[in-house]
Amino acid sequence: MADTPPEPPPIIVVLPDGQEVTGRLQERQQVPGTWLYKVAVPAWQNTPTGAVEPAWYVVWVQAPDHVKPVPGVSYDDVPTTRLPPPSTERQILGERRPSGWVLQKLDGGRGPGRGVIHAVDCEEAPAGAPKLTLDKALDAAEQPGARLCALCGAAAELDPMLKGFDHGFED
Repeated sequence: MADTPPEPPPIIVVLPDGQEVTGRLQERQQVPGTWLYKVAVPAWQNTPTGAVEPAWYVVWVQAPDHVKPVPGVSYDDVPTTRLPPPSTERQILGERRPSGWVLQKLDGGRGPGRGVIHAVDCEEAPAGAPKLTLDKALDAAEQPGARLCALCGAAAELDPMLKGFDHGFED
């Protein structure tokens, strides 16, 4: 016989008008800037025969605005989904600037490498240019005739990585 899963732990749900009801916390999910909690709140429903029976209304709410913990209750076993850790690009660039770079092709885009690599938010970056990942930006920067924009910081971000690959192999 299979084990019955444990009942979700109680949690206080704060309704839009400020009322508080005790519901059940089914799941937690981290989203950029906040957490969402999937809660079941007791309600009533009509049956096909016209009777009224208890039912659970399940909804996602934002924490901590619409939920409060019940004192003494552990939420350690609640299924929880966290955001993935920041990418290598995000760790290098930090949170202040969008990640990625764009290539401004020169001479009408004829031939590989004739261009300038900009940060995506650079004032000189061409509108609508496809965003390059770190690997693609480094590949583009290694092309003859390509240069890195010093105005937006693309040079400061990418140049050390380009030169770092040659470290120890000088004549």
